[in-house]
Amino acid sequence: MTAGKKIVSQEQVMVLMEDVERLYGYDFTHYTKASLSRRLNQLCLLDNFASFAELRYRIVHDPDYLQRFVEKMTVNVTEMFRDPSFFAHLRHEILPKLGTSPFIRIWIAGCATGEEAYSLAILLQEAKLLHKSLIYATDINPTVLEQAKRAVIPMANLKSYVENYQLSGGKADFSSYYTANYNWVKLNSTLQERIVFASHNLVSDASFNAFQLILCRNVLIYFDTSLQAKVLSLFDESLETFGYLALGSQETLRFSVLASNYNQVGNEKIWRKIK
Repeated sequence: MTAGKKIVSQEQVMVLMEDVERLYGYDFTHYTKASLSRRLNQLCLLDNFASFAELRYRIVHDPDYLQRFVEKMTVNVTEMFRDPSFFAHLRHEILPKLGTSPFIRIWIAGCATGEEAYSLAILLQEAKLLHKSLIYATDINPTVLEQAKRAVIPMANLKSYVENYQLSGGKADFSSYYTANYNWVKLNSTLQERIVFASHNLVSDASFNAFQLILCRNVLIYFDTSLQAKVLSLFDESLETFGYLALGSQETLRFSVLASNYNQVGNEKIWRKIK
């Protein structure tokens, strides 16, 4: 397959997604068709499938290939303190309010390789709240979860992460949060200890706790309207009254049937549940 050539049509996308759901229980049928088509065609390019039939045969008959498939279908782009103004708002406006709770439970849905979870742990530590907090960081992709648990980040990413941290209002020497080791840095175990990484499928799995803060940023944009509504209902069920829901920069509660239950907080995509 040559770059730019499409092997998989949008009709074939749905045929394959139905295969995957029937055989393995992964339901991607409500992801946006454009996103799935783009990712499947990229997979064909990377793994040298010359036709849709070849790709389908491999997925249907090789369960070991499923992990590779899931990895490519899910979104794993993340960085520490991504959108610094968002983290500044958490730091100055949200965490002080959460700090009045005897215990703080936070859910990061679609955590990818964990940078957002570790960023939040740093904010909590600086607010002297980490000791009474627990962060549940979940994803559908087992590969990225294993990477997240290792708490290592490439040295090459460190400069931009430090800049983001400082723009978010961070004042500490960022090097106090990690140990350098050649091309990688290992984040401190004190941050890891308050994070539980676990598999959770937003499409099919139920609520599993009551949270004061839920973050799901830049995930819903890959879902169709009906799945967005289902996931937002899951978050609503999982969020305590007066808790906070944070979405991505292109996502909103404004047109949801749940909108009247929430007030937007400031200019960031953060909503407080009022009923």
